[in-house]
Amino acid sequence: MDTIKTLMPNHQANLEQWLDYLLAIHPSEIDMGLARVSEVAGRLALMDLAPAQVITVAGTNGKGTTCAMLESVLIQSGKTVGVYSSPHLLRYNERVRINQQDCRDEQFIEAFEAIEQARAEISLTFFEYATLAGLYLFKQAKLDVIILEVGLGGRLDATNMVDSTATIITSIDLDHQEYLGNTRELVGREKAGVCRSHCISVVGEPNLPNSVTEYAQQIACQLLRVGHEFEYQLNGDSWSFSTKTQQLTSLTVPSLPLANAACVVALVNQIWPQISISDINSGLALATLPGRLECVSQAPLVLLDVAHNPHAAKYLAVQLRQKLAQKANVSAKVIALCGMLKDKDIAGVFAELITVVDQWNLVTLSTERGANSTQLQRHLLTVEPAQATTENKLNINTFDDMDAAWQSISTTIEADDVVIVFGSFYTVAAFKSNM
Repeated sequence: MDTIKTLMPNHQANLEQWLDYLLAIHPSEIDMGLARVSEVAGRLALMDLAPAQVITVAGTNGKGTTCAMLESVLIQSGKTVGVYSSPHLLRYNERVRINQQDCRDEQFIEAFEAIEQARAEISLTFFEYATLAGLYLFKQAKLDVIILEVGLGGRLDATNMVDSTATIITSIDLDHQEYLGNTRELVGREKAGVCRSHCISVVGEPNLPNSVTEYAQQIACQLLRVGHEFEYQLNGDSWSFSTKTQQLTSLTVPSLPLANAACVVALVNQIWPQISISDINSGLALATLPGRLECVSQAPLVLLDVAHNPHAAKYLAVQLRQKLAQKANVSAKVIALCGMLKDKDIAGVFAELITVVDQWNLVTLSTERGANSTQLQRHLLTVEPAQATTENKLNINTFDDMDAAWQSISTTIEADDVVIVFGSFYTVAAFKSNM
C-alpha cells in the first residue's frame, strides 16, 4: 500500500499520469464482480442517477453502433445525453461523451481525484475507475438520458451496478469464453443479467438462447424480440419497422448496421413515443462511429472495422461483397490488412472472410496480447483451402508492424480495390495513428 501511495498523482498530474497510475494499482485487468465498485459508487452517491433515464446496452457485437444511433436520435429530439463506452481508439477521452462531445482531461482528473478519495482501501480495476468516472461526470451534468455500453458480458460488468430504465441486447455469440462460458446459453445468461424486473429489454438477436427468455420470465422483464414483437425490412433506399400495432415506412437507412437501428427504433417507440419520425430519421442519418466500417478513402475504398470475432466477421463479409458488387471493374480486389489478439477465435474470423478476401496482409500488433503475423498466418492456413479465392491459392504477406504493412499495400492497390483494415481496436488505432 505504501508503494501505491507514492505512485498516486499529485494535483499537477496530467491525464496520462493518472491513467498510468490506474493501470498500475490493480493486479488484473479484468476482475468480475460488483461488490467493490458498488461500494465506491455508494460512497460517491452514484448508484441513483435520477431524474436521468438510464439505458444499458449489452451484446456480443453492435453495442457501440447502437449507442451512437440512440444518442443521435435523442440529441435530435432535444434531449441532453451522456454515453459511456469502451474501449477507446485513440484517446481515453472517447470513453465518456456528453452531448456528443468527449469529456476534457481536467474533467476526468477531477473525477479520478474524487474516486481516489472515496475508494480508500478498496482496489478498483482500470475499467471500474472508468465506469465510475463516467457516472460521476454524468451526474454532474444533470442529463436527461444516460447510455451505458457494457464492457464485458452484463451480469457482473461494472455498468450493471446501476439500475436502468430499459435495456438493449444487440446480439449473442461466443466471445470472451474464459469469462462468459463456452456455449450460447451461458453467454446469453450473462447478457440477460442487465435486464430489470418490470422493465423493457429490446433484443436484436434473432436466434435467442432459452436462457435469456427464461431469466426474463423469472424477473418479469418484458422482452421485445426481433422477429416476434417487432420486425424490420430493407426496401431499397429505405426501410420499414413494424410491431403488431404499428408500422413505420420510408425510414432513413443509416451508415451503421440496420439490425441495431431497428433495436433503437423499438426502444424509442416504447420509452419516448413522442419523438417524431423526422427526428428518428435525422438521428439515424447523422449517426457515425469511428472504426465501424469507417471510410477513410474512396479511391481506393479504404474501410476500417474493429471486427474481432466470427459473428462480426460474418457481417463484415456481407458488407464487403456489397461494396465489391458496386464496383464497375470486375477485376477489383478485396485487400485485407489484419491484426488480431491471440486470445480471439482467429481461425473462426478468417473462415468467415476467406471467400471474399483476395489478398491477406497480416500484421503483428504491438501489445502483449497481440498475435504476431506468423501466428496469424498459421491460423489462416488451417482454414479449408478449397474455400479460398484466387484459384484456391491464398495470397499472404506478413509484416512486423502497421507502418511497414501499409507502405507495402499502398504501392500496389488500384483505384477500384477495396481495402479492409480489421481484427481489433488495436489494429484500427494503429492504422489511424499512421495515417
